[in-house]
Amino acid sequence: MRPTIYFVTLFVLILLCSSSSCFGRKAHSKAKHSSKSRHAKKTNEAKQVQVLNIEDFGAKADGKSDNFQAFKKAWEKACNSSESTKIMVPKDKTYYVKHINFTGPCHSAISIEIQGTIKSFPQMYDIPRRLWIKFEDVRNIDVYGGGTIDGNGEVWWKNSCRIKKTKPCQSQSAPTALTYKNCTNLRMRNLKLMNAQQMQVNFQDCNGVEASELLVVAPEDSPNTDGIHVTRTSNINILDSQIRTGDDCISIVNGSRNVEVRNIVCGPGHGISIGSLGEDKTENYVTDIFVKGAKLTGTTNGLRIKTWQGGSGIARNIVFEDIQMTNVSNPIIINQSYCDKNKKCQTEKSAVQVENVIYRNIRGTSASKMAINLKCSDSVPCRNIAVENVLLTAHTEGEKVESFCTNVLSMQTLNPNSIPICSVH
Repeated sequence: MRPTIYFVTLFVLILLCSSSSCFGRKAHSKAKHSSKSRHAKKTNEAKQVQVLNIEDFGAKADGKSDNFQAFKKAWEKACNSSESTKIMVPKDKTYYVKHINFTGPCHSAISIEIQGTIKSFPQMYDIPRRLWIKFEDVRNIDVYGGGTIDGNGEVWWKNSCRIKKTKPCQSQSAPTALTYKNCTNLRMRNLKLMNAQQMQVNFQDCNGVEASELLVVAPEDSPNTDGIHVTRTSNINILDSQIRTGDDCISIVNGSRNVEVRNIVCGPGHGISIGSLGEDKTENYVTDIFVKGAKLTGTTNGLRIKTWQGGSGIARNIVFEDIQMTNVSNPIIINQSYCDKNKKCQTEKSAVQVENVIYRNIRGTSASKMAINLKCSDSVPCRNIAVENVLLTAHTEGEKVESFCTNVLSMQTLNPNSIPICSVH
């Protein structure tokens, strides 16, 4: 049955809307970011800022001391202060900690300038709630400085059940390196995050986040080391960063909306993922995602939306634009039969609805024969998928690439594409 005139008109309007205003997002241009940053810097300089050096609270960069208490005392003083405070981690020194909790609410704005290195011990040990460094219930926090946060995760990777095939092995006990939970007006910039025990950075239940100028690295074979993970977080900008990990460079999951990703270099890793969504028959929602200007090299997936059978909810209003790919497997993929378990997943009637997705100005080379694979649900088909100016060729000279689509309703193909985009099934 042909779509109604109303539906066609609506979808054309979606395709023609400007990138930053699509779907009513509250996107911010880089000019606005720069203007805000300059204004904030001038304002901060005009104020009296209390500086707390962690060594004044007993921190020792001796390679053996646990500096938990020093960080705890410095944070408590900053958090209870009525004036803006900066906690300083000195340059060219490494401070080991077993874990740190920075908990609010606090009385004023706090910045943490990490010039040196914060590092985990090289042993497996119990970490509360599997969170190595955690910020919780904090407003107006700025974490920056050009230094390093090192999860020192090699021992955790070696004992992961994904690597170690004999018992005993650990499957879920490795901690997330850096977690921001229920934080508002958060900035993280100009830092190196490396070798997380598992996930590198997790933004959870946050609002008003800017993460920029980050270098996030872990070996290609390190298990579950997602670079930046976004869950139940709104109004977040991830900008101008390099991510090289053993899992997703960026993963955006349930409850996230108004997410903007710009100028990201990704690879190695598993690409940029929406999901997974709907695991264990849960109801999940992700809306208003805008990814622009990414460069992916040698990743096992490119731009991926993945949902489990049996779930419910919506993944809606997603734009991938101006993407460059080099030697990327599965460059464009929607998989509504995602299954990451040892046993085969059962066929289910319900699914997360995937709709209003645009792939625009995507170029490069595919390492796999299947360059575009839209595998949508039999019971809840994908709706309103647009492919515009997608130019993908085989990475190996002389080979060809293909596209495959199933259960896609209302698919639009605009401007020249390098391979025939499959018709609606």
